[in-house]
Amino acid sequence: MEQFYDAMDLLKGMISIPSFSREEKQVADFLQARWSSAGHRVNRHGHNLWISADGYDTSKPVLLLNSHIDTVRPVSGWTRDAFTPDEPENDILYGLGSNDAGASVVSLYEAFTILSQREQPYNPVFLASAEEEVSGRNGIESVLPLLPGVSFAVVGEPTGMQPAVAEKGLMVLDCTVTGKAGHAARDEGINAISLAIADIEWFNRFRFPAGSDLSGPVKMSVTQIQAGTQHNVVPDRCTFVVDIRSNEFYSNEELLRQIREHVRCEVTPRSTRLNSSHTDVNHPFVRRAVMMGKQPFGSPTLSDQALMPFASVKTGPGDSARSHSADEYIRPSEIREAIDTYVMLLDGLDIRK
Repeated sequence: MEQFYDAMDLLKGMISIPSFSREEKQVADFLQARWSSAGHRVNRHGHNLWISADGYDTSKPVLLLNSHIDTVRPVSGWTRDAFTPDEPENDILYGLGSNDAGASVVSLYEAFTILSQREQPYNPVFLASAEEEVSGRNGIESVLPLLPGVSFAVVGEPTGMQPAVAEKGLMVLDCTVTGKAGHAARDEGINAISLAIADIEWFNRFRFPAGSDLSGPVKMSVTQIQAGTQHNVVPDRCTFVVDIRSNEFYSNEELLRQIREHVRCEVTPRSTRLNSSHTDVNHPFVRRAVMMGKQPFGSPTLSDQALMPFASVKTGPGDSARSHSADEYIRPSEIREAIDTYVMLLDGLDIRK
């Protein structure tokens, strides 16, 4: 019970401090002070904070408990102050970042403190990372080289405490088609829009053959297009953006290679580093989750799992549908359940089996 009230107090403090991606300094300062006053040695790199349990044993694997402290900016539809942790109704706490992913941060922290007080077959490490919402290079990617080699990670994101054992990757493509300008009243020029239509139709139509039982097929969506300067000029340039969500059967590099073989436009990826992830359903964590009545699934949304070169499962309190939405909220009962569930999932678990 004490851990629950501490978690709620901590979460209200987080909500009260704007912590947009790349602007997390104040909330990191707040958390560092709170966790230091609780007796932890808090390590810090940029706006990322981590705590290792006492008595590190080199013969044991490392278990990483991770969630993120940054938030998106509030959308226009909020009907209350996004930075006031408001509880006007029974079992609801409103506030930006309450669901995504403050509830996971505080629940994992409390679970870490409980697990660290007991002998475990692993070394627990808790990490509150920055820049997750923008997949920034100063987030978890900058911290992992500073940690002892991680064997397995639990990533806190709102999943209703169901285990996401697979997660789609992300690659964004900037595509450019070049034509030739001319007067629209005469039969001259090469219309870049007309050339682009063929490639756009290919992105809409093509299906990569390997589909996943958990993650589904690779999904490609043309989401932005821009061309033309005025109504009477044949456009000589058309650009469009493609959002690609990969499954575990294709790396982003492989998808990029195949795409370039099929389209005529110039294709430039913004990044290829956010690949899909997948953990075997026979992993000890997943087996224990199933024994507890949990249902493994594949997640269509991206998290810091994409930057983890080791096995991981995404699970946390809340509902993904509430994320990035107006009047975001978490139920305090979900936090209470999450702390208990994390401990039951991880206490005494041999992650090497």
